[in-house]
Amino acid sequence: MIEELTAETLPAAVPELAALLRACVGDGASIGFLLPMREGEAEAFWRDQGPALREGSRRVLVVRRGGRILGTGALALAGMPNGRHRAEVAKVMVHPEARRQGIGRAIMLALEERARTAGRSLLLLDTRSGDGGEALYRSLGWVPFGQVSGYALDNDGRGVSTTFMYRKLGE
Repeated sequence: MIEELTAETLPAAVPELAALLRACVGDGASIGFLLPMREGEAEAFWRDQGPALREGSRRVLVVRRGGRILGTGALALAGMPNGRHRAEVAKVMVHPEARRQGIGRAIMLALEERARTAGRSLLLLDTRSGDGGEALYRSLGWVPFGQVSGYALDNDGRGVSTTFMYRKLGE
């Protein structure tokens, strides 16, 4: 079941979201964090999402199965006047034990629907080049528009390539 978190419901979800973030980073996901994660780092990241949820500039979706959060994804709505038609998809994560079950696809489709509802017609994202996420995004009609070698670091400090993609909604 897909659920949209609010500033009020976020605090109760923080422990599970933090556990999901740690599991994904531990599995090698390139989502902005490196091992070893500092104590409380994952919890602080999620708690810090509250103000953006409150002001409406961010949407966070979670997928629960058996009462447990197994996936999440966020939509960051551009706020500048010339960018109010676009949004960025961020922090799409599926627990390593729950991958290849359609959770990532469901999150992406739900994020696209939230974007349409918010009047957005252009979505952007970045992903580690060659990851499973890139194949998923391509299958959903996302178009790569560039790749930057060494854009992010992996856990052993090596630079990894990142692919930037877009999707025009309604096409």
